Amino acid sequence: MNDNIKQFLDDAFKPYGNFPARKDVEQELLANLTEKYNDLKAEGKSDDEAYRLTTESFGDVSEIMKHVDHDERADDKQNLGQTIVDGIKNVFGPSDNRFRATSLIDADLAGTDLSGSDFSMSALIQANFEKSDLRESTFKAAALKGANFRNTNLSKATFNGSDLQEADFSGANLTNAKLAHSSLKGTNFSGATLDNTEFKRSDLGNLSFDGLHLSGTVFDGSSLNQTSFNGATLERVSFHYSDVKKANFEGAIMDKVTYALLKGIKANLDNVTVQ
Repeated sequence: MNDNIKQFLDDAFKPYGNFPARKDVEQELLANLTEKYNDLKAEGKSDDEAYRLTTESFGDVSEIMKHVDHDERADDKQNLGQTIVDGIKNVFGPSDNRFRATSLIDADLAGTDLSGSDFSMSALIQANFEKSDLRESTFKAAALKGANFRNTNLSKATFNGSDLQEADFSGANLTNAKLAHSSLKGTNFSGATLDNTEFKRSDLGNLSFDGLHLSGTVFDGSSLNQTSFNGATLERVSFHYSDVKKANFEGAIMDKVTYALLKGIKANLDNVTVQ
């Protein structure tokens, strides 16, 4: 599969020719995409599914090329590393890239202002971000297993393609956050704010959203096997292309549109209150 990922990157950069930084850019991205693929395989994904999710998490190569030198005459090796970082950070996140592709395993960053930071492709296993300000931060393709985000401000944060297994988001503000294509086994969302939060194409099996108020939340294309919405309030929630037949909506309160859409895709809506 490593050869397939190499070919994917070669095809992605082919329109730009042999620019000076191409080898370095492709090597760095290959290492991170391969790690992402291996993580997905370890989760039990098939070869094809792991490859699809890996390549979908890649982003837009044109954003890299806006900042990478196309001129084949350029040979300034001193600034090459920074050139690569400047290019790639525009795919994986906004401003502060000090933490991108770094190892912060077990790091204690509780109570800090890290808004706008780029943690993409970083190892953040068991890292502690409790009560931190992480607004508009980026965690694309990051390893966040067991990370602590309790009572953290994560509004407009991006976690696409990340390993969030057993992460704790209890009490966190995830308004307008994106958690697409992510692994969320055992993740805790108790008391979290999930207004307009996107969970597109993520595995949410066996997770609990019990008692939460979900407004504009997006579960499109996600796995919801044994996912519980017991006693939750659902307003303008989207389940497009999701299999909701085994999800639990016992005691949920929802608006008429959400109810109609769920009914149309065969959800069990016994004991649901429609407002």
